[in-house]
Amino acid sequence: MPKTNKIFRPSWDDYFMAITRIVATRSTCDRLHAGAVLVQNNRIIATGYNGSPPRLPHCDDVGHLLEEGHCVRTVHAEHNVLLQAAVLGSLSTKDSTMYTKYSPCIHCSKYIAVCGIRRVVIGKIYRNDKAVNYLREAGIDVDIYPENKEWNGAMSKLFKEEIEEKIAAEGKVKIRTKQ
Repeated sequence: MPKTNKIFRPSWDDYFMAITRIVATRSTCDRLHAGAVLVQNNRIIATGYNGSPPRLPHCDDVGHLLEEGHCVRTVHAEHNVLLQAAVLGSLSTKDSTMYTKYSPCIHCSKYIAVCGIRRVVIGKIYRNDKAVNYLREAGIDVDIYPENKEWNGAMSKLFKEEIEEKIAAEGKVKIRTKQ
């Protein structure tokens, strides 16, 4: 019997939440590195993270723009993912699922409801659960993502290892170079 190196195959929620965490690394406001992924029929249609609008300075570069204790320099990840879907055009957010690293604020929750999002999967509650209750009141399914320790271990291992070189049964690929 041939030896197989079976890798851990994640659930859809594990998969998209891992991508959400990676998207959050692009955040440019150190107050919260948030990320969001918008999915329809198990396909990513948009991603977003908290950061300044294009061509405007970032918190990480010039500091925060605070109003009543909140940084308003950035657009939140949840808002950004919806705006990206709009900018890309011809994408409907209706009946999609949004994955978020942290629970959305009340303003982003309003945008989520207006855009017809069917389900929101949240990595962790941020500040309080008022927005979660608001989403549920709007008829949106909200799930708090249960950490999967086996998947976390597989992901950690995945990123510690270099990409393994594979050679096809036919031998090494010969790359032609222009002279």
